[in-house]
Amino acid sequence: MGLFSPQQNMVLKAQLNTHAAIEPFVDLQMEMSSFVYKNWVFTELTLPADLIKRGMAVQDSSQPHGLRLLIKDYPYDVDGLEIWSAIETWVTEYCAFYYPTDDLVIMNSNHGGQRSVMEAMVTRKMKHAVNFGQYPYAGYLPNRPTISRRFMPELGTPEYDELAENLDVAFLKPIISQLQTLLGVSLVEILSRHSTDEVCLGQRDALEWTLDSELLAAFERFGRKLVEIENKIMDMNNDKRMKNKVGPVQVPYTLLYPNTTDYFREGELTGKGIPSSVSI
Repeated sequence: MGLFSPQQNMVLKAQLNTHAAIEPFVDLQMEMSSFVYKNWVFTELTLPADLIKRGMAVQDSSQPHGLRLLIKDYPYDVDGLEIWSAIETWVTEYCAFYYPTDDLVIMNSNHGGQRSVMEAMVTRKMKHAVNFGQYPYAGYLPNRPTISRRFMPELGTPEYDELAENLDVAFLKPIISQLQTLLGVSLVEILSRHSTDEVCLGQRDALEWTLDSELLAAFERFGRKLVEIENKIMDMNNDKRMKNKVGPVQVPYTLLYPNTTDYFREGELTGKGIPSSVSI
């Protein structure tokens, strides 16, 4: 499991550069993050717990993954739970191979690798569902403005009259300047790119990563499960009954498509693929 991909390293350099566009706002970002962390509970970041907390699902042992989704075709929930379940099975089998009992874990008090397990299970789908869709969904600024510099016009004000008389001008006034827009679009384009040497979930760049046959078999099962999920996602995206998976503009949701079957690694703006790396 790699920590940072080449694409992520490139973004880090851009973000940490002393002249980076986002540097002036770091202090404010830290203040906001500190406020949020007061109510931050690590165990609530698991996908099932997160969906329940956000009111997107309820516990139901009769349903797949033990959850009943309140919106049955909500893309992130449906695809995410499939990925979550596959990762959970793989991580469980991997850990059980080295630590078949709880006593063995307790005896190995100097082992600190458990954190990596949580990173693998928590960050994979969350990061990639957010990260690689930024350019396709937000690259055209009027489609998803990052900020509005004006309040909503109230009836009887000159701003409201302008909205009625010249909608285009009124719509563009609250949006950030052209220079800031170009900087923002350039950044999200870099963020949304897949590296050409990217290793996706279910793939290995070194066949000799282990000599343990049981682990090799478990990883092979993990890969086959991800391929099944790929096919299932494509089937759901082609199912006209699942309106939220495609939408009226006919843009299928592929951000959680594992792309395990792609060994060509062409990279660029593919809008799909879950790299085997943690979040930036």
